Amino acid sequence: MSSSEQQLHDAHRQIEQLHGHIAALELQIEQRSAQARDSEQALRQAQKMEAVGQLTGGIAHDFNNILTGIIGSLEMMRRRIAKGRIHDLEELIEQGVSSAHRAANLTHRLLAFSRRQSLDAQPMELNALIGQMSDLLARSLPPSIELSFDTEPRLWTAVADAHQVESALLNLVLNARDAMPCGGKLRVQTLNQHIDAVQPDTASHLRAGDYVVLSVTDNGGGMPQSVVDRAFDPFFTTKPIGQGSGLGLSMIYGFCKQSQGHVSIDSALGKGTTVNLFLPRGKRMPTATAAPPRVRAPKAREGESVLIVEDDPAVRQLVRSVLEEQGYQCLVAIDADSAQPIFCSDARIDLLISDVGLPGMNGRQLAEVGRHHRPGLKVLFITGYAEHAAVRDGFLGADMQMITKPFPFDLLTAKVHEMIG
Repeated sequence: MSSSEQQLHDAHRQIEQLHGHIAALELQIEQRSAQARDSEQALRQAQKMEAVGQLTGGIAHDFNNILTGIIGSLEMMRRRIAKGRIHDLEELIEQGVSSAHRAANLTHRLLAFSRRQSLDAQPMELNALIGQMSDLLARSLPPSIELSFDTEPRLWTAVADAHQVESALLNLVLNARDAMPCGGKLRVQTLNQHIDAVQPDTASHLRAGDYVVLSVTDNGGGMPQSVVDRAFDPFFTTKPIGQGSGLGLSMIYGFCKQSQGHVSIDSALGKGTTVNLFLPRGKRMPTATAAPPRVRAPKAREGESVLIVEDDPAVRQLVRSVLEEQGYQCLVAIDADSAQPIFCSDARIDLLISDVGLPGMNGRQLAEVGRHHRPGLKVLFITGYAEHAAVRDGFLGADMQMITKPFPFDLLTAKVHEMIG
C-alpha cells in the first residue's frame, strides 16, 4: 500500500471514529433531553400537587370552622329541646344560619374562581352602581381613610353581573382598607379604554375592543412583585390565619375572566396598589325595569301544580315541603327518566322546577322534552354547579328562570308565584 493510500485509509478511519463519537454524543444529548423533560414534568406535577394541597387545605380550614358553627348549634338545640328548653333557641338558630350563609359564600367564591358560577350578565351603568354603593363603602372605612370618587362622566355601558361587580368593588375597598392600617387615601375611578391587538402587558390578556375600567387605588404599603405574582392564587393571603380566606382576589379574577374581561394589579413596596377591572363594553343601553309589585303572601291558587325534578333527596323534600305549605300540589321525580312519564300523563303542571345537573339527561334537555309534550311549559332551574349554565344568556329560553343553591325559601316561593301568576 502506497503512502497516499495509507493516508487515505487513515483519514477514512478517523472519519468513521468521528461519526462514532458524534453518534455517541447525539445519544447522550437525547438521553439528557429526555431526563430534562422528565424532570420538568416532575417539577410541574409537584407544583400542581402543591397548589392542589394548598387549595384543599384552605377549603378544609374554612369549612371546618363553618361546620363547627352549624353542627355545634344543632347539637345545642337538640340538647335544649330534649330538656324542654324551647324558649331560648333563637340565638342558636341565628348562629347556625349565619354559619350556613358563610358556607354558601365560600362555595360561590370557589365557583367564581373556577368560572362555573351562573352569571346574569346584563348591560349596566357602572357609575350608577358606584353611586348606590357610596354610603356603604364610606361606612366600611375608618375616619383615617379619605375616600374619593373619580368617575368618567361619559362612561360607556358595561356588560356584567351587577351583583358580582358590587361584591368585587366592596372586596377591593376592604382590601385597600386593610393595606392602610394607619390611614391614607383611597380612590375609586372609572374610565373608558380601547384595547388594540398590538398593545402589550394587560392587553395581551384581552381581545381587541372597548372596555369599561373600574379602578381602586390606595397609597398603602404596596406589595412586592413576588406577592403580586401570586395574588390571584386561591387561598393565598398575607393576612394572619383567621383574618382572610384568600379567595377575594381569586373570586374577582374568575368573575372577570368569565365575563370576557380581565383584572390586573399594579403595585410596588412603598408605592401603594391599584387594581383594575376590565369589563366589556355593551352595545345597548340598560333597560329600565319597573319594580315588581310586592306580594304579601305568595300562596297558591286552587289546583296549581308543580313538578319538582331533583336527584338530591334532602333538597327534593325541602322544596316539596315549602311549596306544599304554600298550597301547591307537588309532583316529584328524581331524574329525567322518571319525569318523562309525568309529562305524558294527564296531570296538571303549571311549572317545572328542575336541577340543572341531573344524572343522565340534564335539566335543560329535560325542559325541551317537557315543552315537546306541553308547549309553553314554564321552567325554573335550581343549580349549584352548572358548567353549561355559567352564563345565563343563551342558556335560558323564553319563560325560563334560574336561582342558585343555596337559596332562601322566600325567594323560591316568590319565584314560583311570579312565574305561575
